[in-house]
Amino acid sequence: MKKIYIATSILLATVLVSCKKDFLERPPLNQVSEATFWKNANDVYLAVNGVYSQLPGDDMVYDDAAADNAHAQYPWESSATAVSSGNVNSTLDAGWGFTAIGRANYFLDNADKVTAIDKALLERYKAEVRFIRANAYFWLICKFGDVPLQIKTVVLGEENIPRTPKAQVLKFVVDELDAIAKILPQSYGGGKPNEKGRITKGAALALKARAYLYDGQWQQAADAASQVMTLGYSLFKVTDEDALNAKDDYSTWVDFANADDEKKFRLGLRSYEALFHQVNEGNSEVILDRQRIPQQDANFLNTLLPSADLGGWGSIAPTQELVNSYPSYKTGDLITPPTPAQRAAWYKAKDPAFKNEYRNRDPRFYASILFDGNPWNAIEDDYTFKWTEGAGNTALTGYSVRKMVDPKIYRDQIDNHANNILIRYAEVLLTYAEAKNELTGPDGSVYDALDQIRTRAGMPVIDRTKYATQATLRELIRNERRVELAIEGQRYMDIRRWKIAPQVMKSIFSISDAVKPIQVRTWTDKLYLMPIPQSQIDLSRGVLKQNSGY
Repeated sequence: MKKIYIATSILLATVLVSCKKDFLERPPLNQVSEATFWKNANDVYLAVNGVYSQLPGDDMVYDDAAADNAHAQYPWESSATAVSSGNVNSTLDAGWGFTAIGRANYFLDNADKVTAIDKALLERYKAEVRFIRANAYFWLICKFGDVPLQIKTVVLGEENIPRTPKAQVLKFVVDELDAIAKILPQSYGGGKPNEKGRITKGAALALKARAYLYDGQWQQAADAASQVMTLGYSLFKVTDEDALNAKDDYSTWVDFANADDEKKFRLGLRSYEALFHQVNEGNSEVILDRQRIPQQDANFLNTLLPSADLGGWGSIAPTQELVNSYPSYKTGDLITPPTPAQRAAWYKAKDPAFKNEYRNRDPRFYASILFDGNPWNAIEDDYTFKWTEGAGNTALTGYSVRKMVDPKIYRDQIDNHANNILIRYAEVLLTYAEAKNELTGPDGSVYDALDQIRTRAGMPVIDRTKYATQATLRELIRNERRVELAIEGQRYMDIRRWKIAPQVMKSIFSISDAVKPIQVRTWTDKLYLMPIPQSQIDLSRGVLKQNSGY
């Protein structure tokens, strides 16, 4: 079956390329005459595919590094280093941009000029583009609060548009998603123009659930998630291991009760890590992904995440606090880690006790975090991770990211072109569990949603007695969300909407040093929102007003 790939012809690029100067990023209409485009169904097809190129991609990992899950050591790669340190002012561009919105508006303003096209298909194309615009506005209000709401192409003289209240923009977003969910199909059969990977009804409803969750509208979030849960998605699972994976010896890390226990653990680990690999693109868990063109449109996670021993840059490194969040494989409860000083002393003395905190942990820990001694034969024969302190292109915390690194791509020595998963079914289950618990407290449906996620990972189900209150289950849900969605870009908003950022945005240390931080982090409440770049305020001649504190 064909998939939709993010590609544009030279003609399409000249039609839809955005202007860098204008703060609403109007497409420069003087580059291609409209009289020579917008003529037939293929023009519309090319144009809508060009708008797809504005979906987020592998840059999502930096949002976890702007929060407490990871450390971004190279400030030139993203704004995450500055944001996480609290060193934020109006010279920083933390994601202010209207390229996707400008392209979508231009498409929607012109697509109806084409009459030689099936009307139902045209409405579906427009719904796909409306989703991309709604998604762009959603992330803008997450980062900046009030933003200019513009749903028509901006023309000269109309650039200076004031900010619209966040609540009004959010209503626009969810109303759009509700409307287009009635137009979009649940799935696509394949072949032009029904390629796999196009935006579906499930994607619209899942983004709507996320938007309501972030805003604390629990009933609406639960309802939208419930709708997605009826559409046939399921958590991705494998039923066996290949020969390379089978070589990994976890008996040194996990005290297995018997052979069945070991099999459960190993299949949980493999199911979780393999759902992100290129060979499993479009699996049953994927609701929305950013498509990649084989051999052309690279996914850089195989370069950004690993350390130099695997040809990577160590751009994003897990923090110790993320490592601490992975619960016990035996009980399902959080572990009690050693103090930073004790860990550093053990590490420097090469004391065997150093490795004890990595024993009997959630299988997702071994699938996500490269720690000293973690085996990974799939990527290289007899490979185990060894942190080399001070080496070039090495993560500074003592850990590297394993999750979303594709070992087959590394072995084949080719560029990674795996799709970036933007919304998956596990998130929907977590959304439902959180929203429902906030509404009514624990009930069977909440436990069931969480148990699906834990069972897929090879973990024990939730102890109904231990987590019987709304408060205790809330803390478990929040930690489960952190573990399940680690390095997927959700943590940035989670710590803000839960109002825990002042507590969790602490300076971070390496495993070898409990005294000198590798990054000093400070928090002030202005950081709940990012600043509008001063250059954009100047360009608007003062029509745009700055967020408080900047």
